[in-house]
Amino acid sequence: MGDDQLSRHYDTVNLYRQGPGVTIELNRPDRMNAWSDQFSLDLLDAIRSVADDPEIRAVLITGAGRAFSSGADLKEGVERATDGKFDPYVTLTERYHPIITSIRRMPKPVIAAVNGPAAGIGASLALACDLVVAAESAYFTLAFVNIGLVPDGGSSVLVPSRVGFARAAELAMLGERLAAPKAVEWGLINAAWPDEEFSEKATALRDRLAAGPTQSYAGTKRQLNRWLYQQMDDQLEFEAGIQREMAGSADFAEGLLAFTEKRPPQFTGG
Repeated sequence: MGDDQLSRHYDTVNLYRQGPGVTIELNRPDRMNAWSDQFSLDLLDAIRSVADDPEIRAVLITGAGRAFSSGADLKEGVERATDGKFDPYVTLTERYHPIITSIRRMPKPVIAAVNGPAAGIGASLALACDLVVAAESAYFTLAFVNIGLVPDGGSSVLVPSRVGFARAAELAMLGERLAAPKAVEWGLINAAWPDEEFSEKATALRDRLAAGPTQSYAGTKRQLNRWLYQQMDDQLEFEAGIQREMAGSADFAEGLLAFTEKRPPQFTGG
């Protein structure tokens, strides 16, 4: 974090600050920064706190350890399932969606500094930010399909708005990894930097924006939101409804079982 100082510590998130620039560090490295209930609460509070602080002028989000975020914590999901059934609707609408919309509506620039894998809702988090930079070794994946689910966290609009329908369908339906350099080629992200230079360059970009015209950045976000994301709330609700349907499917049950048993799933289409 260079000269940044730890300004606040949550159970699963750290805030580092240097002048008007702040870094939100996702801090569940033992779980590859997977989204647990506590993680969602901590991250939302952190995002809202920096959004409301007029002295903070730019925000960077990155991950501790070797991942940006591996997505939802499926282990916790399995433990919370009732009679073997899991309903993601409440988690999405009450925990995840406020994080995504708070980033989009924050009147200051937000950078995702993707230091490692960004999967599922982790990819959605990164793509909700205004600028996305990544280490060359990082990758992105809409891994939902691999357990019989569909994209959520806004990625059904965040991805096609960046790369178009054809590539969005490829990412969502094949669930394959997209390496950071190729993500730049596709237009999914802004830059991929050598791993050894990544942290320094990401912090420099944050500090550049923190020294820039904050009101101009806020106005630009309002313009882009109106053009691209005016229907974001409706789309998030629509995603959550479809995800609830998928969570009741036999394919999801098999996908989750295969995940816990560490084997390839055998989907039947049910």
